[in-house]
Amino acid sequence: MTGVISGMTGFGRAEGASSDWSWTVEARSVNGRSLDVRIKTPPGLDGLDRLGREAAQARFQRGQVGLNIQARRSDGAAGVRINTETLQAYRVVMAELIAEGAAAPTADGLLSLKGVIESGDSAEEDLGAVLTGIGKDVTRALDELLVARRDEAARLVPVILGFLDRIAELTAQARSEAEAQTLAIRERFTRRVEELTDGAAGLEDRIFQEAAMMAARADVREEMDRLDAHTASARALVDEGGAVGRRLDFLTQEFMREANTLCSKAVTLALTTAGLDLKATIEQLREQVQNVE
Repeated sequence: MTGVISGMTGFGRAEGASSDWSWTVEARSVNGRSLDVRIKTPPGLDGLDRLGREAAQARFQRGQVGLNIQARRSDGAAGVRINTETLQAYRVVMAELIAEGAAAPTADGLLSLKGVIESGDSAEEDLGAVLTGIGKDVTRALDELLVARRDEAARLVPVILGFLDRIAELTAQARSEAEAQTLAIRERFTRRVEELTDGAAGLEDRIFQEAAMMAARADVREEMDRLDAHTASARALVDEGGAVGRRLDFLTQEFMREANTLCSKAVTLALTTAGLDLKATIEQLREQVQNVE
């Protein structure tokens, strides 16, 4: 549903009655990578399977959706009658067989013959009304489930945005620490070379070249830029709404890729700490994104 973010867990219920029938419809869903609709219908009401499946597919794009339909007819309401015309036809045939020497049939035997006992005249009409009524309550239960999933998303969105704000803060902190990293590399390299060479002359150029190479390998500006871009993209997806869960999940993987690279390039303790904090926050974000449709 474009414009509105939905979660993937929720519950909906509807119930109704028609003539001698009563029924309940329960719809529930949990997280899933794709849409998986499972429907349980009472015997003889299998036609509701297609209706429920199409109604669920019209409302949801991800999640495991279960639809449980229970229906019963009150005791004694089913009603049966004996089809006297069919019974008479059997009796005519039986009379001919008896005349030829066959044993006379028992009453139980006659009543068990196909078509002798049948449901009451209104059974078929009642069943049509029942199917119509249950079909309406299937859509009601699924609509309640949709509302519940959107309510879940309404609680998720502030949490997701909070983690994105935290990632932006940590990225800015890491950028600040990275600016000091180049100087720290040069100073550390100079001190180490002087210790090894005991202050020998003519090493300034060599020190500068080596320090520059180390600083280049430790440059994390591109990672910072990509983290900022991913944060902006994630916020745009939340604003866009709809079924954005897959794309948000992909972005969390990209977030983590940049944070891992940042940690591998970090030379100072401060930058390493910022990178580890980023990884922890991104993992928390990923856990919440798993609940978005």
